[in-house]
Amino acid sequence: MPLQVSVALCTRNGARYLPEQLRSICAQEPLPQEIVVSDDGSTDDTLAVVRETLAQCGVADRIALRVFSNSPPLGVTRNFEQAVRACSHDLIALCDQDDVWHPGRLARMVAQFEARPDLLLLHTDARLVDGDLKPLGSTLFHALEVQPAELEAIARGEAFGVLLRRNLVTGATTMFRRTLLDAALPFSPEWVHDEWLAAVAAATGRMDVLPEPTIDYRQHGNNQIGARRLTLSEKVAKAFVERGDKHVARLRRAEALLQRLQQLGDRVPAAWLEAQRAKVAHQRFRAGLPKARPLRVVPILAEAARGRYARFGRGGHAIAQDLLERG
Repeated sequence: MPLQVSVALCTRNGARYLPEQLRSICAQEPLPQEIVVSDDGSTDDTLAVVRETLAQCGVADRIALRVFSNSPPLGVTRNFEQAVRACSHDLIALCDQDDVWHPGRLARMVAQFEARPDLLLLHTDARLVDGDLKPLGSTLFHALEVQPAELEAIARGEAFGVLLRRNLVTGATTMFRRTLLDAALPFSPEWVHDEWLAAVAAATGRMDVLPEPTIDYRQHGNNQIGARRLTLSEKVAKAFVERGDKHVARLRRAEALLQRLQQLGDRVPAAWLEAQRAKVAHQRFRAGLPKARPLRVVPILAEAARGRYARFGRGGHAIAQDLLERG
């Protein structure tokens, strides 16, 4: 029997963009069997637009619709957690309210899961467009500066090693097997939902990527999480910002994932568990660096010599950041 798909669509004041997204979903072949809408306290007519658009598409009798309305709002991660918990089919496609799926997207991704029983999560590139869906001449992976070596490592089954350095997975492009929720729920409050799902999938099974865009990823200034490639001057400016508490937050994230992986026992290979322990140690080192720049130089160089900046961060970028940030 073919694998069936649920769409987890999270909304908040999305009436302006929802019709285009819903029409793109209704144009997929095959259709998803279910759309679960979790609305996070909209004050516009978002939910009415959902029902009207599905009726206009003529698929209301072929796609089951489940709707949740949150008051007060849950926030992005808990809203998506509510949506995926309610999904009932084999595969779950995460969906933002303001994007547009490309024709054939669903069929292409489902085929990957049907051909590969070990595949837990699949994500893709996206074409960046403006608020009116005009292409911006770039893609999500270009904005993230994704390297061929990173894609090759993921294809070899080494996605966890890639994610130890940085996240490459954007939820709007993601589909995963519902069985992943056995390990991923509840989502860690320290993490964004898509990053958490990717990390757990890569630690417990196979995660992979399609390097071509399968959606138009709208950049309109009101994105909760957007994408844009930084200029050189912006990167330099970023290196000199206040350290603040971001390194402490990263440590908490690393500790939260380590705790979950330990709870999962034999489902996590020993090598990945040990790697996450080392990641925690590295994040603890970065969080504990002195405020005074001169006092950081020797320990940072020693940590770099151990290879931890290259293994658990973006190498020279992270070294420069730790050397230059204001205390």
